[in-house]
Formats: sequence, structure tokens, C-alpha cells
Amino acid sequence: MNVLSIENLGKRYGPRELFTGVSFGLEKGQRMALIARNGAGKSTLLRCIAGIERPDEGLVTFNKGVRVAYLPQDVRMTGERSLVDEMLDRDDPVSSAIRAYAHAVARHAPPNELQSSIDRVEELQAWDHEARARSLLYQFGLRDLEQPVGTLSGGQQKRLALARTLLSGPEVLVLDEPTNHLDLDMIEQLETELTRSGPTVLFVTHDRYFLDNVCDEIIELDQGTLARYKGDYGYYVEKKALAEEVREATHQKLQALMRHELEWVRRMPRARGTKSKSRLAAFDELKDAAGRRHRDGAMRIEVKMERLGGKVIEVRNLAKRFGERTIVEKFSYSLKRGDRIGIVGPNGVGKSTFIELLTGRMAPDLGKVTIGDTVVLGLFDQQGLRLKEDKRVIDVVRDIAEVIPLTKGRTLSAAQLLERFLFDREKQWQYASTLSGGERRRLHLCTVLMLNPNVLVLDEPTNDLDIAGLNALEDFLVDLDACILVVTHDRFFLDKVCDRLLVFEGAGRIREHVGSYSDLRGQQASQVADGDAAPRKARTLRPGPRPKKITYAQRLELERLEAEIPEQESRRDDLLAAMNDTSLDHEELARRGLELEETIRLLERMSDRWIELSNKADEAD
Repeated sequence: MNVLSIENLGKRYGPRELFTGVSFGLEKGQRMALIARNGAGKSTLLRCIAGIERPDEGLVTFNKGVRVAYLPQDVRMTGERSLVDEMLDRDDPVSSAIRAYAHAVARHAPPNELQSSIDRVEELQAWDHEARARSLLYQFGLRDLEQPVGTLSGGQQKRLALARTLLSGPEVLVLDEPTNHLDLDMIEQLETELTRSGPTVLFVTHDRYFLDNVCDEIIELDQGTLARYKGDYGYYVEKKALAEEVREATHQKLQALMRHELEWVRRMPRARGTKSKSRLAAFDELKDAAGRRHRDGAMRIEVKMERLGGKVIEVRNLAKRFGERTIVEKFSYSLKRGDRIGIVGPNGVGKSTFIELLTGRMAPDLGKVTIGDTVVLGLFDQQGLRLKEDKRVIDVVRDIAEVIPLTKGRTLSAAQLLERFLFDREKQWQYASTLSGGERRRLHLCTVLMLNPNVLVLDEPTNDLDIAGLNALEDFLVDLDACILVVTHDRFFLDKVCDRLLVFEGAGRIREHVGSYSDLRGQQASQVADGDAAPRKARTLRPGPRPKKITYAQRLELERLEAEIPEQESRRDDLLAAMNDTSLDHEELARRGLELEETIRLLERMSDRWIELSNKADEAD
């Protein structure tokens, strides 16, 4: 039985029809993904289903009493409201009581104030809700409950919005690009939460591994037609390819039949024309059908790469700090021709700053970056296009070049190149400021590739691209004879394009992993299973002067840490589990919550010290 039914839903903005006649249903516990090209109205459709926006026609029906929660694609929080106030943004007595209790604990309030807040939560029997809120905040890496939401990063705000959406325990979740601005660890946390909690989920995402790991059915809106695929992303790709083969075979047969009929039309005497009107009418219909070719809407990327010499980019003893925060510490590396390197790490660790240092757009505190003489650098950053004044799309490209050289002596005009990046002639004369986020990123990519770079540095290139655009970009990069350095949270993209990783761990530490991202996660999972406190298989890159020999006391400290860190990790896991234990009284829950915070801080300090001593021991041996 469907918990949600959509019947003949339609929406238009002025003369533009986004979608019409959309009908489908979701059963209880089903996890369905919606796929469509950029501009097809996916976000609008989700808003109509969630009741945020009214459709022009059609009906959305939920089962009686079903609670629905909606997560928008863009989350913007401003002001001085605290994290806990935003998390519990409801006027009901339970939320108010838990907010007061959380503030009292975070501010280390006097005993009488703390006891008063505890008594109120006890009176409302709200400890389960409090434990769930705290568990979600810890799960999504949010620990400072008093921090103003206006000071949170984009990724932190998205995580807070996710935690708030999940807190109410809705039966139906409507999620618009839930993985945007999340780092890789948080994406995997969200996958775990959605697959184990059992709500009905309807979501839009371009993260193909997320599709594989979460959804059990995909619906696709393509040129006004709705198609359903009962399976994950891999199943969708397989069936979609089969449908394309059938469509292409049908088109070839129509073309052959049209050529046969065309010969008859040319041979037909004019005097007998009235005798064959029906066949002529059939020929006209056949000609229209054969001329209609399905457009896949994918970018066709092709550029001429400049020759790259042996020396690409050399980094020696690079160091950068912002106040007390270390971004890079004594890092040395050599990029070689043919390298395809992914940069991964938590949000806020300094990956984009590292790109700025590497490309010479920011000066390091120490060390040196040398770029080879033959390097033609193409930088695709998160800032996007920076235009001095508003320009039409065609003028943005013409300012760089009127004619673009391709391989084997071929050329393209600016207008032809834009068409390959899915900008038709009408769109080319629009102002760049009117473009959508995905269109602006396509235009930015077009301007970068026009320079014929042989070293591509891509900072989050997958944001705002639809799946067709992602596949086209990946296929282009796989066949490209260039050095590639990419920052992305798209695991599928990393696995397909990159053959090694630079893993940012924080506090300036960077280590190299040779292999794919999936290999890295597999190694980390094995290490956790074996009780290891920190990754050992990847080589930590800490060049520079040879460290002093490790002392006997430091070896003893290292051995002690190796024994104590697993104990602290076990303690942390026990405390996290206790936050969901309804059998504990409120005082014990409060005590364990404070103990959990201290355990996590201690574990972070111990792990940092273990890595430092372990590196010193490895260098000395």
C-alpha cells in the first residue's frame, strides 16, 4: 500500500512547462531516487510533493497522520541563534525543555539552574528525545551546542539541517541533494542513517555511489516521459543502455525504410500521383519519424592539449598557517606527467587553500612551489567565473578566442563550442548572470578547457552537474593526456578518474595513498576491525630535515598510546550507545554526555601524538 501518491502533477513558470502528468507512488519504507537533467524541474517537483510549493495541476496524497520532513538543496542560516536552538526549532514543551537543559549543560550553569532544567525534562519524559538529538549531533560532527549558526560553514549548516530533519522521526523524508557540501565521512554517515532507520525516502542526488547504496528504485524524467527502474544505479545504467540500443536500432530501421520509400517517390510518375496519396502521406510521417533523433543531452568535450615536458610542479618543504591553524606542514611532492591525483579530507581541513598554494595564487609561509616551463595550467575553482561586468554567454567565450583549435587541425567557432557544452543559440545570447548554477559551472569549464591546458586543477568540478554531465566529464578526463589534480567529494568520480590520493588529516598532515578511494576505505575498515588506532599502510609525507632519533622514553610513550587508544575508542563507542539507552535515568545520561565530550577530545589528542611518535619511529628505524 502506498504511503504517498502523486497523480498527474504539473507545473509551469510562464510559458515554460517544467513537467506535466507526473504520476507515481511510494510504498512504506521505500527509498526512491528522482533523476532528471538540470533544468527539468527536479527541485520544484520535490517542493510540490513536500507541500512547500503548489503545483498548477494534479494531486499529492499522503496517508492520514503521516509526518513529512523536507530538506532543501540550499541551506542558509544567519544570525546569532545557537546550534541547539536551531536543532530544536519548535515551540512544543518538549523541545523548549530540552533547549533549556542543553544550554544549562553547555554553559556549566549553577546546580540549581541545571537541576531545574533536569526536573522539567523529567516531568515531560523527554529524555528519549534529548538522547536522540545529542546522538544525531555527534553523529554529524556537531559538538559546540552554543556556537551561533551564522558562524557555521556551509557543510556544517547542511549537517545541522540534516540532523534537524531526522530528529522528528518522520515517516516520509523528501531530500533535495542531501550530499551537497558534505565531506566523504559525513556522506557515508548519512547513508548508514537512511538505510537503518527505515523511513520512506524520496530524494534527488547526483552522487552515484549514494544512489547505489541507498535507493531501491529510480524514476527518471526525460523529455516529459516518466520511466521507472526497480533497482539501484547500476541496474538503471544497464537498463538505460539497453533502451538506447533499442532506440538506435529502431532509428536505423526507420532510416533504411525512408531511403526505400524515397526512391519510390522519385520514380513515381506525376500523372499517377493522385493514385498514391495515402502512400505519400505515410512517407511524410515516416520522414518525420526518421528525422527525429533522440538527443542524449550530454556534453561533447574535445580540446587540443599542449605538449607537457618532464617537469610539472615541484613542491619543497611547503608550510602554511592561519593563526594557530596549520594547513600544510613541511610538505614536499613532485607532480609528474600522467599523474591523476585526488585530494580528500574533511571539510575545513584546507584542501582549497592547498590548491591556491600549488597554483601560485597564494604565497606560502615557508617552502617553494616551482611550475615547469611547459605547463599550461587550467584552474577550475569553486569561485566560478569572475566577470568585471555582466556579459552575454557568447561574449564570455569570444573574449578568450573566436576560433578554438582541436586535434588534427580542426577548429570550432565560439558558438559551435558552446553548443557542445549544451548552450543552444538562444541561450548563448542570454546574460551570464541569468544562468543556473549548473549552467554557470558548464560555462566556467568551457572557458578553462579553451586554453588547451596540459595540467588541470579541478576544485569540486562535480557540483551542480547532472549525471549526464558528470559522465561526459569523466570520460573526457580518463582519455586526456594531461596531469590532473582534483578535489571532490564524489566517490564515483574519484574511483573512475584518479589512481592515487593525497589524504588531508588535519594539523598540516598529508599522506599519500596509491590506489582508488574505494581501496582506501577498504583499508581503513580493515584497520578498524583489527583495532588499529590510525592508518599505517599509507605513507605519511613529512619530508625535510631528518628527525632526531626517537628516545627510549618516547618509545615507551608510543607503546602506551598503542595500548590505550583502542581502550578509549571502545569507551567512546560505549558512551555513544548509552545516549540511546532509555533505561538510564536523566542524571546518568547527563553525566555520560559530558564524559563523551571529554573522551572524544582526549582521543583526538592521543591520536595526534601517536601519529607524531610513529612517524619519528619509522624515520629512525
